[in-house]
Amino acid sequence: MTKPRVLVTGATGKTGGAVAERLLEKGWQVRAQAHRRDHRTERLERLGAEVVIASAHDPEQLAMALKDVQRAYYVPIFAPHAAQAAAAFAAAARHSSLEAVVQLSQWLSSPVHPSILTRETWLIDRMFSMLPGIAHVVVNPGMFADNFLRTIDMAALLGMFPVLTGESRSALVSAEDIAACVVALLSDPEPYAGQSFRPTGPQLLSGAGMAQSVERALGRRVRSIHLPFSMFLKLARLDGVNPHEALSWRDYVRDHRAGAFEIGDAVTDVVPRLTGRPAEDFETIARRYAARPFARRSPVNLARMIARMAVLPLVPALDIDAYARRHGFPALADARLSAEDDRWRAAHGVPLLQEAR
Repeated sequence: MTKPRVLVTGATGKTGGAVAERLLEKGWQVRAQAHRRDHRTERLERLGAEVVIASAHDPEQLAMALKDVQRAYYVPIFAPHAAQAAAAFAAAARHSSLEAVVQLSQWLSSPVHPSILTRETWLIDRMFSMLPGIAHVVVNPGMFADNFLRTIDMAALLGMFPVLTGESRSALVSAEDIAACVVALLSDPEPYAGQSFRPTGPQLLSGAGMAQSVERALGRRVRSIHLPFSMFLKLARLDGVNPHEALSWRDYVRDHRAGAFEIGDAVTDVVPRLTGRPAEDFETIARRYAARPFARRSPVNLARMIARMAVLPLVPALDIDAYARRHGFPALADARLSAEDDRWRAAHGVPLLQEAR
């Protein structure tokens, strides 16, 4: 029996690529949507995917991408006008053969969050839930482990593990575990229609706890150091980080420090329940990162790191406020972090602030 065709949006991203590869391994027909061709789309084609190039904002191109597709994994774009892109997808889905969509959301999803991306994610959650005749399943993980492992090369080369979030904790989850959950839901989405799943790692970790895991993964002494957000913005400029991502990160760090990721369903059994195996712990994920070329201890990598540290004071910080002004993102009169919003707390089974105090 021929398996349904699945469209994977954002197929060259963290979870999109992993979902596409896992589906192909299981013999599914995969149509991978990307906005341009590069080495990642070439790899997916070698694995057997049908690659389509389509703008996330173009309903006609998305309608073609959805042609003869029964199931989809939708990843909101990490760029301006994410809600408009989702509306284009929803409009195309209304006149397609789509039966089910598994959508990536956020733990922080809220209509009053300071982050424009998080507010748009909340709108996307609701928009897709209203698609008639299409089973809608939400996957709303918390912090991705790889967000914290981008600087594992500093730990490997200098013995320092920079942390933005202080001693606040989260149950960091791997992109691979999120992808495995998505594949399980795509395999039989109907029983899960209207439900939301939060995959997490197996334990809550602070910055110091992460550093200990990285230390074991590297086999060398590592200590956590506080990274001021102003310094993060310098590194972001140096590394060419998407300013839209950096803009949201400022609010996510504030929410993390306020405890949003260690309250409510902070550690769940979603990964083992959906996949039949334990969730990866942070040390396991760190070992995978430690094996990458950029994180290996070598004279070339050490020289590159020293050069980066020498030039960093001269690099202007990424001006995310100017970026936000240029794009004219709507501001709210009463924006609130999720950890400080009683409506969000009530919806996530967390005591209201007055009760918590």
